[in-house]
Amino acid sequence: MTRPASFKYSKTSPEIIRLAVMLYIRFPLSLRNVEDLLHERGIDVSHETVRYWWNRFGPMFAAEIRRKRVQQLRAFSKWKWHVDEVFVKVNGKRHYLWRAVDHEGEVLEAVVTKRRNKAAVLKFLRKLMRRHGNAEKIVTDRFASYKAALRELGALEKQRTGRWLNNRIENSHLPFRRRERAMQRFRRMRSLQKFASVHSSVYNHFNQERSLASRDTFKLTRTAALAEWRELGAA
Repeated sequence: MTRPASFKYSKTSPEIIRLAVMLYIRFPLSLRNVEDLLHERGIDVSHETVRYWWNRFGPMFAAEIRRKRVQQLRAFSKWKWHVDEVFVKVNGKRHYLWRAVDHEGEVLEAVVTKRRNKAAVLKFLRKLMRRHGNAEKIVTDRFASYKAALRELGALEKQRTGRWLNNRIENSHLPFRRRERAMQRFRRMRSLQKFASVHSSVYNHFNQERSLASRDTFKLTRTAALAEWRELGAA
């Protein structure tokens, strides 16, 4: 049996690579934690191998997930966007991670910038609109640069602000924050951008909103998500 092109020069089976990448991205584990978990399953690889797999295959898996989900949810995700930013230390210096989610918590976009101003908001919103179209409502906090950027884009009437209106995205920051602590922060802006993009796609893939579904429905959707993951890169 011929291997897919993405795994062509890898001596390890695709199933093990997919498992290692999933463990590292999906759960708040360090590279050495993943190495220990694989060893417990009889798979002997070093944490540096896990790092190599994540760097090589993580973006590829994320791109495949994103391509499928953008096509499926493009119209559905236009009703309402929640937009917010969090600061992240990169090599001791403060950077800003801008994130957008739809009304159901689906992460739409993540962009890293060095500054928190109108230009940064415009960069983020233009990328978001280029990929997902235009939303009917855009929920933000009262940061003045959002208003200035939306006015320039001709979408100021779509802005909504309020004390609790943006709780949806405030809560969506938490999985990333847990991963950030496990990774002991980031050393390069490029690494932060890469991980934020990949993490958001994998989070979308496995996020089942278990509190809103019955146990039987949750088990079915979880099984389907895992089955789809095991097919990534197989084409």
